[in-house]
Amino acid sequence: MIVLDTHAWLWWLSDPERLSAPAREALAESTAIGVSTLSAWELATLVRRRRIELDRDVRDWVRRGLSDERVWAIAPSPDVAVAAALLHDATFPGDPADRFIFATARTLQAPLITRDEQMRRFAPAETIW
Repeated sequence: MIVLDTHAWLWWLSDPERLSAPAREALAESTAIGVSTLSAWELATLVRRRRIELDRDVRDWVRRGLSDERVWAIAPSPDVAVAAALLHDATFPGDPADRFIFATARTLQAPLITRDEQMRRFAPAETIW
């Protein structure tokens, strides 16, 4: 399994050329792709705040974005919540959604596809870009 950061999920479905070649290759080869349910929340929040526009209603976009048989919507478990909370504030970059998405990938022992340079510096062996 691989896990997608919110922007990677958005780009994979709407503008795959924005993904790096290694990210596109990992997606093409993966039989299981995890998307945190927090990515659905983050995407809807970005739409509500008019920071992004989608080609359809956000509810429909999310449903379609999770409809691929390889895609798994992953809700935060108690283990993920604890792992997110234990990421050290001084060394882990990002907001709470980033913490949960990163902790989801780490808990599943799955690489995270992200363009976020700070997360990649934090855990280069656990990320793909």
